[in-house]
Amino acid sequence: MKFAIAIPQFYADGEFDPGAFGAYFARAEELGFDSAWTQEGMLGPGPQLGPIEAMTYAAASTQRMRLGCVVFVSTLHSPVHLAKSISTLDQLSRGRIEVGVGTGGKNRPFAAFGVDPARYVSRFTEGIALMKALWTEPLVTFGGEFWQLKDTPMEPKPFAKPYPPLWFGGASEPALRRAVRLGDGFFGAGSTPTAAFAEQVQIVRDALGKAARSAADFPLAKRVYIAIDSDAGRARRRINAALEGIYGRRVPAIEAAAIAGTAADCVRELQQVAAAGAELILGTALFDQREQMERLAADVIPQVG
Repeated sequence: MKFAIAIPQFYADGEFDPGAFGAYFARAEELGFDSAWTQEGMLGPGPQLGPIEAMTYAAASTQRMRLGCVVFVSTLHSPVHLAKSISTLDQLSRGRIEVGVGTGGKNRPFAAFGVDPARYVSRFTEGIALMKALWTEPLVTFGGEFWQLKDTPMEPKPFAKPYPPLWFGGASEPALRRAVRLGDGFFGAGSTPTAAFAEQVQIVRDALGKAARSAADFPLAKRVYIAIDSDAGRARRRINAALEGIYGRRVPAIEAAAIAGTAADCVRELQQVAAAGAELILGTALFDQREQMERLAADVIPQVG
């Protein structure tokens, strides 16, 4: 069992403290966290820093930890630009980057990005294919529906070979089977309840069996929104308020998926996440992140795995 933490991203105008950010990561490495992860939300009410930029700052603040994003809504990106940014960051970090991708679902603001909502899944899969080509081929010739290149190089390639681990997000059965077909691992969303994640794991494992892929080479992970407090009611109130700030409204289903309570409550809930199939658990605190990280490391993780 591996444990990860969230990369702090939510800062109002002028709030970012470089010293505190660096100290957070120094302590995270001391505590032995495997990795740290961003998420992407280009538009919305929450004051969220961009994932690539936050990962880059984190890379300069760390020595060992792996750094990732779950997920880039790659449908909304130019795959050429995204491939270049990831390749650059993987070089700067000496191969410590993890890449999560997802379609974003049918309700994204596609018009803001010039994307045809009727073709978003096709655009997603074609973009993944183009990024893989740019990361691995010396000269790329690509004749897609959305992008075309002829004998085009992109250098440098990623430090990791053939490219950084490619995690897929998603919830529907087609998305889960696509993850097995095209990806290197599956990452369950923080908005997904543990019971639903367990069902997703079973679909992934079935797809792995049918594809004759080894489950040992296809890791399973889960983001968990978490709040630890000696007062369980206060923990629940605070995480619900934080989630409302991110999503712009109360979403009972997402609140129900979050784990909040005493350390013992959180241990019990995270044990269920592990039993559902998670091999990596990404603890994502939405307030007092340094304090929550300390509590997670001292009072919860030793009892879970």
